[in-house]
Amino acid sequence: MSDPHANSFDVLVLGGGSGGYATAFRATQLGLSVALVEKDKLGGTCLHRGCIPTKALLHAGEVADAAREADQFGIQAVFNGVDMKAVNAYKDGVVTKLYKGLQGLAKARKVTLIEGEGRLVGPDAVEVGGTRYTAKNIVLATGSYSKTLPGLVVDGERVITSEHALSLDHVPASAIILGGGVIGCEFASAWKSFGVDVTIVEALPRLLAVEDEASSKALERAFRKRGIAFKVGKPFEGVERTDTGVKVTIQGGTTIEAELLLVAVGRGPTTANLGYEEHGVKMERGFVITDERLRTSVPGIYAVGDIVPGVQLAHRGFQQGIFVAEEIAGQHPQVFDESGIPRVTYSEPEVASVGLNESKARELHGDDKIETVQYDLTGNGKSQILRTAGFVKLVRVKDGPVVGVHMVGARVSELIGEAQLIYNWEAFPGDVAPLVHMHPTQNEALGEAHLALAGKPLHVH
Repeated sequence: MSDPHANSFDVLVLGGGSGGYATAFRATQLGLSVALVEKDKLGGTCLHRGCIPTKALLHAGEVADAAREADQFGIQAVFNGVDMKAVNAYKDGVVTKLYKGLQGLAKARKVTLIEGEGRLVGPDAVEVGGTRYTAKNIVLATGSYSKTLPGLVVDGERVITSEHALSLDHVPASAIILGGGVIGCEFASAWKSFGVDVTIVEALPRLLAVEDEASSKALERAFRKRGIAFKVGKPFEGVERTDTGVKVTIQGGTTIEAELLLVAVGRGPTTANLGYEEHGVKMERGFVITDERLRTSVPGIYAVGDIVPGVQLAHRGFQQGIFVAEEIAGQHPQVFDESGIPRVTYSEPEVASVGLNESKARELHGDDKIETVQYDLTGNGKSQILRTAGFVKLVRVKDGPVVGVHMVGARVSELIGEAQLIYNWEAFPGDVAPLVHMHPTQNEALGEAHLALAGKPLHVH
């Protein structure tokens, strides 16, 4: 006789991306039986079509730039071009190794993997390929997809998304990137390093418009110096195919021609036709609405990751997954501050931040309650060795804690760890100033900025 409980679990997770697998792994650690449904590959967009492969391309571009510029360091080197077949092999090798590791972890954690597209069919049930699975708790973690604009048809050849861009078998001569957010700026940076003539088109007034204005302006200066063209405050109006590629029209009637158009206008929640609304899950614009404990409007159903309104970042989904697993297990985890989630654009130079930008801080606390300091990396020895420009900018409430850290420069993504501790622990400048920062490192720049904000500037005028 078959086991009537074979398809019943404590937790059933719909989606195997960063948020989904983190939920599953933590839940099994806490002694819960877990099934994870995934229609593609464990690891989701981040591992296979997002974070990891794009950063591999960016690093390959960094190596290309290093070869071109080797003579300024006294090194004789010759740059002979980019072999995209070899670049893709390197990128895919990184992804494959991480994917195999993830599969091994799932097996070791005794997570039941269910392959196929799952659909919510009840408050405690999901159907996959005609088989019904039930659970005391269901976690929705179906991720996101690359959006386009109304009337803009993605053909996968001349008009492409980031997924297509990651599998290009050649270096295009030229490209127009529609969207000056994180994805657009990262591809612009990588492609320029590969030798592509790049133009970014952005409807908003500046690149990386969600970042502090000083960070945006610094990135724009660096992109101009690198020869990356951009047109901001210029909404897209249309595109037509030509014999050699595409012709894009922007507001004002200006046209730009290139070999291809990359559509990088953001990502939308993957929630359509999955049974969410039909079974009472509250939705808005395709997103699943939750409370601060990530509970949906249906008891026993939770949601994590890109389908929950907020910044669409893999590490946010990962942390939400751990939170939900612990919530289900009755551990009552501490709710985390969304503003305390670190953000990085891995362009050259990198842009990293945590907390509030200056304008948001002034809006919340009042102009007379906010003070800032900006420490230029020209005063930092390691930054001079790396030949990078940029800054560390701190935003604080007067006589209060640091409420925002904003950084621009090569490798500043590696500094965001300390920065997020400063913000999330509500540190005062005087708390950080006495801490010893290793010399020579870029990390010293954080220390110097806090010294200045604490009234003890040493390398700041």
